[in-house]
Amino acid sequence: MVADDMGEDKEYAASLSATLSLVKTLVTGSVAYDVVLSYDGSFVDAIDPEALENLSVSFFSPHFARHHGGTGANIAWNLRLLGGDPLLVSTVGSDGGEYLALLEERGVPTDFIEKKEDAVTATAIIGTDSSERQIAFFHPGADAVGDFGGGREPLADFRDDIGYAIISPRNPVLMMEAVRWCDTYKVPFLFDPGQQVILFSDDELSFAVSRSAGVITNEYEWEMLCRKLACTEESLLEKTGMVIITRGENGATCFYEGGECAVSACKADQVVNPTGAGDAFRAGVLRGLLEGWEHQDCMRLGAAISSHVVEIEGTLLDAVDSEQVLLRAEATYGEPLPTL
Repeated sequence: MVADDMGEDKEYAASLSATLSLVKTLVTGSVAYDVVLSYDGSFVDAIDPEALENLSVSFFSPHFARHHGGTGANIAWNLRLLGGDPLLVSTVGSDGGEYLALLEERGVPTDFIEKKEDAVTATAIIGTDSSERQIAFFHPGADAVGDFGGGREPLADFRDDIGYAIISPRNPVLMMEAVRWCDTYKVPFLFDPGQQVILFSDDELSFAVSRSAGVITNEYEWEMLCRKLACTEESLLEKTGMVIITRGENGATCFYEGGECAVSACKADQVVNPTGAGDAFRAGVLRGLLEGWEHQDCMRLGAAISSHVVEIEGTLLDAVDSEQVLLRAEATYGEPLPTL
């Protein structure tokens, strides 16, 4: 690198540092478009467990919608609503310009989101049945050819601004790069493998878990992880600081050294679509962890903001502030959360 280039990089880092001076949470994950479909029935009733080798099913969906989504964008967006300062690392394609503008408009910096002109933005097709079970297909698009760090080197220059991180589902290669980056720079992180569990080798999963400050999954993902690593909650705690398992309408459970705690789901005014609720829960947990809250309070905050997300069709809330979320948590759990 020539001297002039180095000077430009330093100037860029200084200007970006001014705009991201309050960044505290590194969020890695997908930025994607969600195609949301609904099925008025049960997926279970339509699938014969005795004929899985010849599985061929079709579900009639009377409802279709296309929204902004992606694990990284969802988590960063909800962190922002809770007064957090997310630094989002992801990738979009040639059709991602409008999405980037929307994130900027809502206060989520896009400096570390790489744009690939020769690919499309990642797309998720999500089918939900009447019992909130989901079947999803995910096309990684630009994420399959992206580079961790948004294609820019200065990410390391902001290490001192990062208090916590989450590595959420996207291209597994980039997820492992994020694990190694956090490990190198000593950034505590939650490892959120999602349904990408099946794409990691046993060694990769073990490495990611052992370097993490905690693991977070839903019940189904937890079962997959247990099968891959032949582990239990107790044995996994020998490698990481905590294990959080979300259970949908049954709340969530956290296992940590010396104990465990559980929270019930936070009651929503209505349930429209559960897509994105898990990402909102993660944002609440992260916000609480950054504040130094107890595990149970972190999960209560997560449950409260996720209850707002299930009330809307898409995954990105238009208007909710942290005070509304705190009030709903207090109404559900009978006591106030600490002040944000």
